[in-house]
Amino acid sequence: MRTNDVILRTTTTLIAFILLAFSVYLFLAGHNAPGGGFIGGLMTAAAIILMYMTYGMESIKKIIPINFRSIVPVGLLIAVLSGAGSFLFGEPFLSQTFAHLHHVPIFGEMELATAMLFDLGVYVTVVGITLTIILTIANDQ
Repeated sequence: MRTNDVILRTTTTLIAFILLAFSVYLFLAGHNAPGGGFIGGLMTAAAIILMYMTYGMESIKKIIPINFRSIVPVGLLIAVLSGAGSFLFGEPFLSQTFAHLHHVPIFGEMELATAMLFDLGVYVTVVGITLTIILTIANDQ
């Protein structure tokens, strides 16, 4: 017997969109405030897992054809290289620098920091590890 799950799918899509939007906000705000790559990655993983639970593994794998296990080393590489890049300028590991962009089309004035690259590496790593762990546990049962 198949139940009518229109309400579940509709609310899941809305909640997942809100989680992903908040994840992007935390990622962009986090390199100067608490948050950033770690909590943003957890929020993204939560949204994807919510979608997996509602739509099923096969449906989401068609939409997101990523092997999450393989993005973990990519995230680690981004994080390490962003920290080691400061060696090129004779600075200690993970030293950061800032740049100010004016007249960015959607955002207006924007500040970019090399810490954002580190946060990106953490973000990708956390999403990869979290989804690998949870989906591996889900497949074993």
